[in-house]
Amino acid sequence: MTGGSEIFYGGIPVFRGFAKLMDPALYAPLPDDWTVGVADIVESTKAIAAQRYKAVNMAGAAVVAAVTNALEGREFPFVFGGDGASFAVAPADLDKAREALAATARWVHDDLDLVLRVALVPMAAIRAAGADVRVARFGPSANLSYAMFSGGGLAYADAAMKRGAFAVDPAPQGTQPDLSGLSCRFEVMPSARGVILSVLVLPAKNADPASFRKVIEDIVVRIEKSPDAGRPVPASGPPLHWPPQGMEYEARARRGGPLALRRATVLAFTLWAYTLMRFNIPVGKFAPKRYLQQVVENSDFRKFDDGLRMILDCTPELAADIEQRLAAAAAQGIVRYGLHEQDAAMMTCFTPSVMRADHVHFIDGARGGYASAATVLKARAA
Repeated sequence: MTGGSEIFYGGIPVFRGFAKLMDPALYAPLPDDWTVGVADIVESTKAIAAQRYKAVNMAGAAVVAAVTNALEGREFPFVFGGDGASFAVAPADLDKAREALAATARWVHDDLDLVLRVALVPMAAIRAAGADVRVARFGPSANLSYAMFSGGGLAYADAAMKRGAFAVDPAPQGTQPDLSGLSCRFEVMPSARGVILSVLVLPAKNADPASFRKVIEDIVVRIEKSPDAGRPVPASGPPLHWPPQGMEYEARARRGGPLALRRATVLAFTLWAYTLMRFNIPVGKFAPKRYLQQVVENSDFRKFDDGLRMILDCTPELAADIEQRLAAAAAQGIVRYGLHEQDAAMMTCFTPSVMRADHVHFIDGARGGYASAATVLKARAA
């Protein structure tokens, strides 16, 4: 087993209570010999305009699934960004992560008809540029924890990737990553309060860190104390139909055999799984009700990676209040922000084993999500 991942990331204490996310004492600096991986969809705005929301999310989640499987399930810090993902790996895991990224870029091109841009940026380059990567672990439930990132290093790595630095080329044609556990069987989740709000808040250039921290904390506390906002995943779990809308993507994510055979296999397996879930039929240690409860608790609907990202189910009034507060902070030169309203949220799942409680469920808006919020942010900055 590789020691680096276990020693550094596994040794960071898990914090509870999302309102504490801006406390710098919770964040530990990434070791100097680690590497940051970044990936995003080129021209995701066009894909969103073509209503290819599910494909864009599947590509972003595939990065996490491929690297996790390549590292044989060892813990490492990562964050899902809607149209991409970021992560960090120890030196001993770098070659496996590079192979997984290259294979994922090829799969996204060949099977999703999208272009996934990927890069691996050494921490030495990030710190030489005056940025840093600091990592915390937030526990949304007793089942698992998510990484949070601060220090500006992910933003530097993302900008470097977009100008072509530290690029990882796609693997040769026909190469396929190990995407075991990646699926998208649940249907979209309509808003129960009126609006699914995608929130993206970044520090303005040369913003005072203390002022930025205060704005983020004020927004988070306002949301957490309000009955008008909450997670976009229903308490009983997301809607589940058969055949699932994401069946084609799951078939393409499987390895081996003709696509027609993979489609038939997924069709049969999802029917079996739907029957178990629909009628609450336990199989061995698998209990459908407990699994659905874990799906709700493990939903990744809020995070921090050099900026605040949230997918909220809220009232139109609260959405307007959030925008008003952010507009005031932007006018003071503290934040840059983008908001996007839609009527539903969507979920992409990474479940290496249904027998374990640490399966991960990535949440985004179902009509543009984080990618559309980022487009609004860029347009406002321009």
